Amino acid sequence: MKVAYFPGCTLKTKAKELDRYARKCAEILDVSLEEVEDWQCCGGVFTTSRDEVATKLSSVRALSAAKKNNNVLVTVCSACHNVIKQTNYAMQNDAEFAQRVNNYLGKGEEYDGTTEILHYLELLRDKVGYDNVAKKVINSLAGKKVAAYYGCLLLRPNSVMHTDDPENPTIMEDLIRALGAEPVIYSERNECCGGYITLENPEFSALRSHKVTESAYNSGADLIVTACPLCKYNLEKNGSPIPVVYFTELMAEAFGVKEDANA
Repeated sequence: MKVAYFPGCTLKTKAKELDRYARKCAEILDVSLEEVEDWQCCGGVFTTSRDEVATKLSSVRALSAAKKNNNVLVTVCSACHNVIKQTNYAMQNDAEFAQRVNNYLGKGEEYDGTTEILHYLELLRDKVGYDNVAKKVINSLAGKKVAAYYGCLLLRPNSVMHTDDPENPTIMEDLIRALGAEPVIYSERNECCGGYITLENPEFSALRSHKVTESAYNSGADLIVTACPLCKYNLEKNGSPIPVVYFTELMAEAFGVKEDANA
């Protein structure tokens, strides 16, 4: 299976493990992640102002490139996924916005909003299948209790994202089970970590992070997995009592391709 792949900026710097193990595990699952050529930053956050076009052009260009490559674009960073998915939704549902974007792109480069956008987790669930993921496990994670942390961007707004039930998601818990570990259900798993208000209100941001990590810890989790680099940074910065890793790292451990951090 070949799909276009948008890694995003952070996966080339602070979140290399999210990208590295996404690629390694995809190879094991016979998925070819073909990186979009000359991609640029997705914009970092989706601005809701209807007259804001410039920050969304790079996402549209990535979507347009993917349309020419099997019409599927895969992301793995929750923030990138959110921005690209919301931009595509705007292209589909806001004719004025779409016209302005296509005026920027120029004749012959117009984009019509028809690319299918999948988060890597959706790729695993909907295209590969968790049964096939389980068949690739060589290091069972049996006995390990893992708390999935969704945060805000992977699930909301649900009217656009359609990733999973925003109040009771299962997409990461089902992956955890496929890898042989035990998912831990805790009250804060789909609540905000406070990442976007770290500069404006660091005290409240720290409070939100503590609530997330303490909820997971008190529910018996050995570690937390996430798909969001900002969430991981915020949870760790504010003193998580248990390790916080990317879900791709957990997959790599189960698949036997996790590198020794001390090597």
